[in-house]
Amino acid sequence: MVPNNKTNLRLDIDEKSYRITIKPQIENPDGSDTEPPTLLLTVTYPSSYPDEAPLLDLSLPPNAPKPPHLDLSNDRPTLLSSLDQTISESLGIAMVFTLVTTLTETIENLIASRISDIQKEKDREAEEAEAKENAKFHGERVTRESFLRWRQGFGAEIEKKVEEEERVRKEGEGKRAAKREEKLTGRELWEKGMVGKDADLEEEEGLEEGVEGLKVG
Repeated sequence: MVPNNKTNLRLDIDEKSYRITIKPQIENPDGSDTEPPTLLLTVTYPSSYPDEAPLLDLSLPPNAPKPPHLDLSNDRPTLLSSLDQTISESLGIAMVFTLVTTLTETIENLIASRISDIQKEKDREAEEAEAKENAKFHGERVTRESFLRWRQGFGAEIEKKVEEEERVRKEGEGKRAAKREEKLTGRELWEKGMVGKDADLEEEEGLEEGVEGLKVG
């Protein structure tokens, strides 16, 4: 039996040869509609068919665009050799319909596998991008080495801060002490040893002059 329907059209070449169109059904993981590729399986009957396997060839229609996930220049041998077991099991009976069915499924599986690999790579890249983005918010993963680096840096930062606070404190105390010295009385200056006897004599003389100037009423 030779398939001849909307999916598999038969195009006769001569009495012993014809071409059958093959349209694998492709499902894209992103849900987009992609026109399935159309391939041509050329079948030539030998004189002793079906006791002898038919001659097969696989090609693209003239001027057809290259399928996105299929390269016949490299895939043709693999696809045709995938029919060897079916041919061996079908010798002696009509086998073209079975061969077309098997070949169509093999092409569909090959394309689906390649689409899946592409999608996995996209998912992997998306996960890596997401992980890098999340790292910006969650920071570096803490390990023993990273913790030791952090502790060393934190200790140096605290030590520097303490030194700076001590410097500021001493500067503040110095300024406050200077202000207090400006406001000290004569007695406080004498008690602190900041004035000598000459200053004491001058103060006493000033007091005596003040007393003599007083009049008793």
